[in-house]
Amino acid sequence: MADTTIRLTTAQAMIRYLVAQYTEIDGVKIRVCGGGFGIFGHGNVPCLGEALYDHKDVLPLYRGQNEQGMGFAAAAYAKYHLRRKFMFCTASAGPGTANLLTAAALCHANRLPMLMLCGDTFLTRLPDPVLQQLEHFGNPALGLNDGFQAVSRYWDRITHPAQVIQSLPAALATLLDPADCGPAFIALPQDVQGWIYDYPLSFFEPKVHRIRQQMPDARELTDAIAALKSAKRPAIIAGGGVQYAGAVKELTEFSEAANIPVIETIAGRANMLDEHALNIGPVGVTGSDSGNWVAERADVILSVGSRLQDFTTGSWTAFAQDAQFISLNTARHDAGKHCALPLVGDAKLGLQALMAEMGDYTAPAGWTSEAQAERGKWDAYVAENVKPGNRPNSYAQAIGVVNALCDPRDRVVAAAGGLPAEVTANWRTLDIGTVDVEFGFSCMGYEIAGAWGARIAQSEVEPAQDTIVFTGDGSYMLMNSDIYSSVLTGKKLIVLVLDNGGFAVINKLQNNTGNVSFNNLIADCPTVDAPFSVDFVAHAAAMGAHSEKVANPAELAEAFKRAKAADKTSVIVMDVDPHNGWTAQGHTWWEVGTPQVSEHASIRDAHADWESSRSKQRRGV
Repeated sequence: MADTTIRLTTAQAMIRYLVAQYTEIDGVKIRVCGGGFGIFGHGNVPCLGEALYDHKDVLPLYRGQNEQGMGFAAAAYAKYHLRRKFMFCTASAGPGTANLLTAAALCHANRLPMLMLCGDTFLTRLPDPVLQQLEHFGNPALGLNDGFQAVSRYWDRITHPAQVIQSLPAALATLLDPADCGPAFIALPQDVQGWIYDYPLSFFEPKVHRIRQQMPDARELTDAIAALKSAKRPAIIAGGGVQYAGAVKELTEFSEAANIPVIETIAGRANMLDEHALNIGPVGVTGSDSGNWVAERADVILSVGSRLQDFTTGSWTAFAQDAQFISLNTARHDAGKHCALPLVGDAKLGLQALMAEMGDYTAPAGWTSEAQAERGKWDAYVAENVKPGNRPNSYAQAIGVVNALCDPRDRVVAAAGGLPAEVTANWRTLDIGTVDVEFGFSCMGYEIAGAWGARIAQSEVEPAQDTIVFTGDGSYMLMNSDIYSSVLTGKKLIVLVLDNGGFAVINKLQNNTGNVSFNNLIADCPTVDAPFSVDFVAHAAAMGAHSEKVANPAELAEAFKRAKAADKTSVIVMDVDPHNGWTAQGHTWWEVGTPQVSEHASIRDAHADWESSRSKQRRGV
């Protein structure tokens, strides 16, 4: 029997299809697309805008202030929902779409789903050249949107309405694939958006998507078990993939059954509670002395759901040269890094399979107890590090104040500058999955925009909790307009602006590599005659937020209590010391390029000192 059809525009068909796509979370059927973020222009408002208006009740459209911020919000929304739901972003042709490029790169690096529906030039080319078009004289088909191929897991340009039938399911499959997850970009020529086609009605029937859970190969499992059973000093690296796979329970049970110490990556920072006896702390450049103590001495390391980025591995100096890695990961690319024994599969199923076959193996008691003793030393250091009055105002002190007063289910968001390191080192995890430190792309501007997206997601599940933002003055200046978005949409945030007078962490790196302070702190900019600070309180108030400035951690505590009680976004500003406020311990070596020759002795000395640790670096094996 012939399939009944319905005549729709390309744009109408795309939105109607998205509305009909579902997934199951905890046994409940929900729409997999939570809505979208949009800024309209001539490239998307006539056709896509019309289609979205007719579905505004089921696909809520949040009006952004900047397309880059929209993309960050979509990323944080997907991260909150553990990649089981996503948002789309729609932008007009030209600069509107170009503004999404950084956000697409962030989603690509962090393996996060975001669907981009972006305007494009006319397929017919009859009106060429059109407003905001890039003309490539030798290749008229090449345009701005082609630049997104480098930062997309799926990319397509719709040149005929019928292509939607293949393109959208392929994009959705990418967005929901645990191994290849990332941003999907669909270019929509302005004329094609309005063209019609007789679509099969069956294309729009509701469909429930299930996230694939792949069992590891039996032979890989055998190799992994043999390696683990041979271990005298085993360790587990818990990455962000543990949470995406819903494997927190399995990670805990496996580590407890085998008495194996666990160290966390930045993305995996809230895989275990702070108080768990086998949580030895974060690892790597922004880690802990205890976590790095374990990493340096472990002979067999089970990495679960981590892409082993350089901040985790200390640019591959954090581990013994002969340590054997086993990498449990859904992505084949990640599972084989540094000649690891690959265990390609779902973290939840993989950990269950490992535990079933490990028998009565347990790590030597002395090894685990030593690791726990090191964690005790680190806890003592952190307690002193976050203590008010131990030095001038610092990031760590602010973190300690908030940590002591927040609800266990409040969500913490940080991204760029010095705060990711400070949060990772000093934050005590009060509940699972409550920390979002975006360090896959370490993107300035993610903090507030991402928190807005996280709060939208949080309000769907935990409306009584708060989303708390740690941001420096540099990131605030780069992107702050979603304070206004949060007030407009009633998505309350608590934003802590910790002002250290510029890009202080890069000034610190500049000094550590032998350079003098130059063009990072406002006071060190030679083109600035009269440095002054931004009035962040007045600025935030102008966007509708409650705002106040505090002088010290004690005042911060009282302001935070007021922000918790408030019914809309609050911004709290505190000055922090750019030089003397840093967490001094918990770091491994990190490879950065330093000058091999210089007229400055301080730079030559710093280069020699930096290179002295290179002998510890694993060379790909």
